[in-house]
Amino acid sequence: MSSLQSWVAEHKLTSIGAVWVSALGTSLAVAHKRSPTVKTSLRLIHARMHAQALTLAVLSGAALLHYFDAKDKAATDDVESATPPPWLN
Repeated sequence: MSSLQSWVAEHKLTSIGAVWVSALGTSLAVAHKRSPTVKTSLRLIHARMHAQALTLAVLSGAALLHYFDAKDKAATDDVESATPPPWLN
């Protein structure tokens, strides 16, 4: 699980793009299965709206992740700067 998290942290835009593409494809497939008589253009519009909503949620999660990672790093840097150098011990 940690390797997946580290990969996603390094490749944020790729991950978000992959989520968007998979959401678009899934939404198109579900719409085609539920109502095959609906026009393709309407299915594409709805699929794009669903994919964009999911992408906004993923972007919000990425922003929160970035915020808390920066906050944790700042706290770690503060702790490291508060410890005296080894030659003073």
